[in-house]
Amino acid sequence: MDLNLRKAILSNIATNDQEQLEATIVDAVQAGEEKMLPGLGVLFELIWKQSSEEDRQEMIQSLEQGVKQAASE
Repeated sequence: MDLNLRKAILSNIATNDQEQLEATIVDAVQAGEEKMLPGLGVLFELIWKQSSEEDRQEMIQSLEQGVKQAASE
């Protein structure tokens, strides 16, 4: 059985508008369930590919701050 998780995730959100995409992210983060991580990874991949170098640096800075904060909790 050939399961392409990335394609399945993209297929599930292909017709979503901005509000639905935001709700998907918020729900996944709030639920904190491990099974949601692959979907968030695919969404992050899409964001990363569409971002400028400046936006990427801002994301990396935010990520670094978040990692440090999470590590100190």
